[in-house]
Amino acid sequence: MTSSSNPSSATLRSTSLYTLPFWLLCASNFLFSASFQMLIPELPDHLTRLGGREYVGLIIALFTLTAGLSRPFSGKLTDTIGRVPVMAFGSLVCFVCGFLYPYLLTVWGFLMLRLVHGFSTGTKPTATAAYVADVVPADRRGEAMGALGLFTATGMSLGPAIGSWLADAFSINVLFWVSSMFALLSIGILLRMPETLPVRQPFRFGLLKLKANEVFDRQATKPFIVLLLQSFSSGAVLTLAPALSTSLGITNKGLFFTVYTIASLAVRLTFSRSSDRYGRVPVLALSTAVLVVSMILLTLVDAGDPNASVWFWAAGICFGMSWGMNSPTVQAWTADLSDEATRGRAMATMYIALEAGIGLGAVVSGWLLNHFAGEAGLDASFGLSGLLAAVATIYLAGLWRQRNRTRQQGQ
Repeated sequence: MTSSSNPSSATLRSTSLYTLPFWLLCASNFLFSASFQMLIPELPDHLTRLGGREYVGLIIALFTLTAGLSRPFSGKLTDTIGRVPVMAFGSLVCFVCGFLYPYLLTVWGFLMLRLVHGFSTGTKPTATAAYVADVVPADRRGEAMGALGLFTATGMSLGPAIGSWLADAFSINVLFWVSSMFALLSIGILLRMPETLPVRQPFRFGLLKLKANEVFDRQATKPFIVLLLQSFSSGAVLTLAPALSTSLGITNKGLFFTVYTIASLAVRLTFSRSSDRYGRVPVLALSTAVLVVSMILLTLVDAGDPNASVWFWAAGICFGMSWGMNSPTVQAWTADLSDEATRGRAMATMYIALEAGIGLGAVVSGWLLNHFAGEAGLDASFGLSGLLAAVATIYLAGLWRQRNRTRQQGQ
């Protein structure tokens, strides 16, 4: 091993969250999330024009497949070569893929590029979460993850609307190139950030060989279960919201994503410290219950119903509120349960659940959309998403009761 000349996490950690490294990380995350999210609303139509309508469900599924498969590797590399190099690699993948989309004009070429593009979110968020946990006090992790999430959510909010505008006003190729440019700016910011891993190894291909205990961190089992059940709904929403928007006559297919992300931002601004005060599990239980409500509202959306738009936008608001509470809390919960030496692996385990849930939600939703006539496929997808979120709510309620009993017995 070689020791880094950069300051250690202990040196960078302070009682204040709002240090220069933290702000740089926020700016990088904004650009990174906007880069890949701005593509989402236009990709289904782009793939259809290429002749691949039946593969629309794979747009998200392939992306999340490689994201999930790369998590154990990104976790190990985050704990060995450092946080910053892994983050930079994730942004580099976005840069390259955004540049190549205009030139791969076959269905299989597009799908292969989506597969590669998934490495971006399979690497950068893992290292980002570990970096934040390194530099902030343990009792303010929820607040820190919430503050970082504000910038991530802002990028995810503005990205789809910007992407649809670029495609409508200019062309789909301009959208791809702007996406690539955003990723390049993210890399430039990351190169100015200090490393927080105190002892690092130089990269070698031998580090990509994983032992059995390096694939899954058992300390993150509970967050893994909860996030797997919750994130199925995200795969369904990412896949079906553009089609649902079109059926309601909404021309900008990115507006639903903007609405739910604005709702997420509002919740993060208001409740970013709630899990630090009241505990991770109760906040997660509340957020998951709101997710159930969102899925129920989406099943009520019927193009022939005069109130359809009301249910649609209300569902988007509830969806955003849910993830605004959930995302920073589950990240902080995973950091709480992890060891400092294997924090990257714990974060990777948590994100494996996220990617697996989103991927399954996308594949199942795409299949249901193609095999059920009319709105039956939409209703089945959102109904199943709500059911799985309800199971997660019950599981969290059980953990909450167990914690309260343990506290009472200890008094």
